[in-house]
Amino acid sequence: MAAKKEIQEQLDQLHAIIAKEAHGLLTDEIEKRAALGLNRRTLNRRLDGLVQQGLIEKVGKARATLYIAVVENIQVVQKDKEEPKQQQQTELFAPLSKGGSEVLKIVSGPLANRKPVPYNRDFLENYEPNKSSFLTAVEKRKLHDMGRTGDAEHEAGTYALQILNRLLIDLSWNSSRLEGNTYSLLETQRLIELGQSVEDKAPRDAQMLLNHKAAIEFLVQSARDVGFNRMTILNLHALLAENLLPDPGAEGRIRQEAVGISGTVYMPPEVPQIIEECFDKILKKASAITDPFEQAFFVMVQLPYLQPFIDVNKRVSRLAMNIPLIRNNLAPMSFIGMPDQTYTQGLLGVYELNRIDLIKDVFLWAYEKSSARYVAVRQTIGEPDPFRLRYRQALKQIITYVIRESLDQAKAAKHIAEWSEENISDEDRTKFIESAESEILSLHEGNFARYAVTPREFEAWRGVWGSL
Repeated sequence: MAAKKEIQEQLDQLHAIIAKEAHGLLTDEIEKRAALGLNRRTLNRRLDGLVQQGLIEKVGKARATLYIAVVENIQVVQKDKEEPKQQQQTELFAPLSKGGSEVLKIVSGPLANRKPVPYNRDFLENYEPNKSSFLTAVEKRKLHDMGRTGDAEHEAGTYALQILNRLLIDLSWNSSRLEGNTYSLLETQRLIELGQSVEDKAPRDAQMLLNHKAAIEFLVQSARDVGFNRMTILNLHALLAENLLPDPGAEGRIRQEAVGISGTVYMPPEVPQIIEECFDKILKKASAITDPFEQAFFVMVQLPYLQPFIDVNKRVSRLAMNIPLIRNNLAPMSFIGMPDQTYTQGLLGVYELNRIDLIKDVFLWAYEKSSARYVAVRQTIGEPDPFRLRYRQALKQIITYVIRESLDQAKAAKHIAEWSEENISDEDRTKFIESAESEILSLHEGNFARYAVTPREFEAWRGVWGSL
């Protein structure tokens, strides 16, 4: 048996290897890089030990399992312990541009020293789509290089569908984390995949995560139809705000009252007519922008600045900015490793100064991490079956029905055959029936959530169906 010192050295080496890769590593990759001579069972025990210590996260299953180093939200180095707290300088998670550093210095100052500022409508009015640009040409080229997936010619949303299970967890967790949600990544995975909430945590946290899941599915599964229009953004807000607002009638509605934002001297607009006009103008200008990354960043900046809803504005902006990325089959932005403090400070720069320097630094850094993650995820999955991709909605509909109605094997086979006779063309019918039956046979407790059924419905159906 290995001595404690030897085991600790192995743990330290494994952690250091995983920490070098922001997007995580597969077990095979870790074994190859570490070269510790451990058998697979021992290696897995060491990795589980790091998970238990909170140093890494374990995501996925079997050969597709990724081990990802836990990233601290922000690393701070105090330059002078004798300085007053508000004047202490910091060294951030990543290098900042000169403009970003200037913004950080201003918005980090005492609140009492900053003058109140109202909403500046000119910040929106002066932006001319495809003439103005928040991102430089060099930045756009770099973003396109990082986000390219090889699916550009495929139907809108193809790439996001391929990585949907991973995206649901990543984006739900990271976006919620930026709002102070206390669920860990693994707890989020269990909630989304198995419907298991954590008893000693606030129900609000679980609701927030499940709302994200529903909103992401809406964007991905309706990729051809969603866009920067009132229908999409209002429904996106309704999904994200469900059961989280004191007034349920405020879900999916532009606010009619004043709001305040803690920690800033910025005062959002109060006149409903101005809010409505600016909201529509944001959507109109966003729709007119041709570059998907410029669209994404424009929405990430302008929607929170306006604060069109009574609450949940930043969440709406984080998911809405993914619309052009999903539609154009680019790697999505899931805010992996984004420091909540610096993200907030970047938005303060927009609110109080109308300067995008700091939030752009954060955006560029975070997208590099997100795109790297999905390159790794893509390597763990095969090319999608074009037939199943084409019939994904029909397959989901029929399998959901089988589960919810608790059909046994005979009734399910009959229903699939009869439904296919009415809805599927002659040349595709046989293959469709085969695909539907294959998906049903592959169902288990770790993947039934994709069919929007509850754990209780799944367990009831499995009791009728028999062992899977």
